[in-house]
Order: sequence, then C-alpha cells, then structure tokens
Amino acid sequence: MPEINNPRDLFLHELGDILYVERQLADEVLPKLISEVRDEEFTTALKDHLDQTRGHVANVEAVFEQLGEEPKSEPCLGFQGLKSEHDKLLQESNRELVDSIDLGAAARTENYEIAAYEGLRRMAKAMGEDKAVDLLDRNLKEEKEALRLVEKIATRVSNESAQALA
Repeated sequence: MPEINNPRDLFLHELGDILYVERQLADEVLPKLISEVRDEEFTTALKDHLDQTRGHVANVEAVFEQLGEEPKSEPCLGFQGLKSEHDKLLQESNRELVDSIDLGAAARTENYEIAAYEGLRRMAKAMGEDKAVDLLDRNLKEEKEALRLVEKIATRVSNESAQALA
C-alpha cells in the first residue's frame, strides 16, 4: 500500500475502501443475503438495494476518474470484520433467526457506509471537488434511505418474533 502523505492520498485511500465495500456487496454479499432470507419485504428491499449498489460502484468509479485516477479498491478491514461477524453468527444460530441476523448485519453495514460517505463528502468538499461531492451525496442519500427501510423491517420482524414466543 502506498504511503498516505496528504489529504488527497487519504481521500483516495478512503475512496478505495468504499469501492471495495460496494463491490463486495454487489458481487457477493447482497446476492447471498437475497438467497437466504425468507421475509418477502426484506427480499424485495435487498433486490432493490442491489440495483442501487451497482450504481454506487459506478459513482465511486466516476469520482476516481474525475480525479484523473484509475479506480482502485482497497481491502476494507472494517467491512471484513462486519462480514466475518455475520458469517460466524449464522453458523452458531438456529435457521429461524436468519432474517433477524441478516437485518442486523444490513443495519450495521448501512451505518458503516453512511459514516464512510459522510467522511468522503467532507474531504471532497474541503478539496473543492464539487462533482465528487454530488456523486457521493447521491450514494449517501440512498444509504440513509436503505437504513430507514431496514430499521422498519427489523422492527416488524422483531415484533413478530416476540409475539410468536408469547
């Protein structure tokens, strides 16, 4: 990994991190979740977010290109940790809990992405990269909307699970 010596280097590194996350989500994680969840509303939301995520990849790649850089993903240790935690929890849990586990993982991932995009947006604004800010804002807005939907579905699923135990 190259040294990070200035704000632009840091921005490019962080941009590479989120590119890694978005590509992992589009290529591997979201398709896996879609195949394992049973709740219809959650499945539909995941399918919709997969389409959005493909757009997020394109937007992040466009930011690299606007800066005259080749899009380059950086393995993101934070996301890898979230993914590992999810996978371990699935292995240790009853199949009936998959939707709840996946909803929790989705909420944590959305919060992680929101934090990343907020930081990237701040850095792009400080560097005067207004076109980058616009693209990052689009992704940030969709991530916030996705989190609201995940939280709504998670509340319903949790309530249904609790009522089933009563």
